[in-house]
Amino acid sequence: MPTESDTHYDPSLGNKFIFVTGGVMSGLGKGITAASTGRLLKNAGFDVTAVKIDPYLNVDAGTMNPYQHGEVYVLEDGGEVDLDLGNYERFLDIDMTSDHNITTGKTYQHVIEKERAGDYLGKTVQIIPHITDDIKRRIREAAEGTDVCIIEVGGTVGDIEGMPYLEALRQFAHEEPEENVLFAHVTLVPYSKNGEQKTKPTQHSVKEVRSIGLQPDVIVGRCEDRLDPETKEKIALFCDIPTEAVFSNPDVEDVYHVPLMVEEEGLDQYVLEHFGMADEALPAGERSNEWREIVTTEKSGEVDVALVGKYDLEDAYMSIHESLKHAGFEVGVDVNVHWVPADEMADSYDDQLADVDGIIVPGGFGMRGSEGKIRAVQYARENDVPFLGLCLGFQMAVVEYARNVLGLEGAHSAEMDEETPHPVIDILPEQYEVEDMGGTMRLGEHTTVIEPETLAYELYGDTSCSERHRHRYEVNPEYFDQFEDEPLTFSGTAGNRMEILELETHPYFVGTQFHPEYTSRPGQPSPPFLGLVEAVLEQSTDEDTDTESETEVTH
Repeated sequence: MPTESDTHYDPSLGNKFIFVTGGVMSGLGKGITAASTGRLLKNAGFDVTAVKIDPYLNVDAGTMNPYQHGEVYVLEDGGEVDLDLGNYERFLDIDMTSDHNITTGKTYQHVIEKERAGDYLGKTVQIIPHITDDIKRRIREAAEGTDVCIIEVGGTVGDIEGMPYLEALRQFAHEEPEENVLFAHVTLVPYSKNGEQKTKPTQHSVKEVRSIGLQPDVIVGRCEDRLDPETKEKIALFCDIPTEAVFSNPDVEDVYHVPLMVEEEGLDQYVLEHFGMADEALPAGERSNEWREIVTTEKSGEVDVALVGKYDLEDAYMSIHESLKHAGFEVGVDVNVHWVPADEMADSYDDQLADVDGIIVPGGFGMRGSEGKIRAVQYARENDVPFLGLCLGFQMAVVEYARNVLGLEGAHSAEMDEETPHPVIDILPEQYEVEDMGGTMRLGEHTTVIEPETLAYELYGDTSCSERHRHRYEVNPEYFDQFEDEPLTFSGTAGNRMEILELETHPYFVGTQFHPEYTSRPGQPSPPFLGLVEAVLEQSTDEDTDTESETEVTH
């Protein structure tokens, strides 16, 4: 929490809670709106954390298809959670835990286990009060030790699965002092064909919220452009809030500009005044300006990176996209990401990769697209294209090298081919008897020991790193000897486990068994991603120099 010298905030005032709900449609940007508000409150000197409520029955996001719910984001403690927690970690620059993600499956499982154990002393276990009490408990425990906790309720108001959570929030507001709770409702404000901003969807959404017993204190309108003054007045009139409590959140070029837009609208100041914290906040001139400086850095060029994966969906690789963006911030270039379908490129990879400056093969599971990923690795290795392999991409790099350099015909991962004569990638020993799929992989943060005088050491600047993992398979120890005297070396290990590989004779060829994208932040780019972008720029500079030299010789 802020010290007295920072903000003069009195901890005895208690936690402040911002509840963010959404209406009209999902995917409006509730999470980015909430994270942006939190970023500004943190700039003002307060400790901020967040909770994401996901009303689905899954215990966690670990078994969900990326097409349905985007990437599975992995936390430091091994929690497999919604990708919005990745946004909160990046915007707030904090490390969250599984306790910051509440799901219906997690809540019901806990309550049922307590009932089976006899903890309710024969009472009839019901949604109210047992489920709602558990939801409130989880929120308060996650908020402990911070000044402000932002709670985002997934889905839209009116969804049947979200009703217990909204009832829990109603009770929560009844139990807390009025000045400690703020309800923010994010809605869609579309344009009609004649260019008019339409408020009716917002009116109906707020009506739904109020029928549950919740009154929004703030309404944030998502629109292509800023809300017109008359639009704000109309929303305020029909939704029974002050006009100054209606804020615009228009489309911006980059989500990292949303905090700047929110600040211009004055949403953070309104929140501070609502909570009675304005006088305790850092003066405007003393607040951190680092975020603005990072995300508005002028770019001097652009590079093109191919992402060879299975899913034509940015959300499926959200953290990779963001990590490349962070690396671009650091070196002052825009990184254009081109999705290349792994399952369609096995026989045409030359054409699809010919015009890119770098190649990333991301993590994943299953056979589909594996041969295309192996081809992408081969193309990068043979053509000196800067390459980064992540988790499965790391494993496919091992398979490709085993096949095409070591001559181990038919080499593969046992995950893809149980009958392979050379299982250079095999299942983790502790996974042999595992039957449940959810939460049973090697998950969370683990330490990797890095060999000195290697590229990995240059990237991390240390003899160890701690990164997050999510895998069931690893490099098979039985094949270690065959790699021993090769240019492809394992420069990072965890006991008998290979964690980082690099190719000494290549401009930049790196693979990691872990997922470095989960710890990348604006202003703190992930070392392997920064190394990739820097290698692309260096190679581009060398090519330009060679071209100039050839021109001089010709003339």
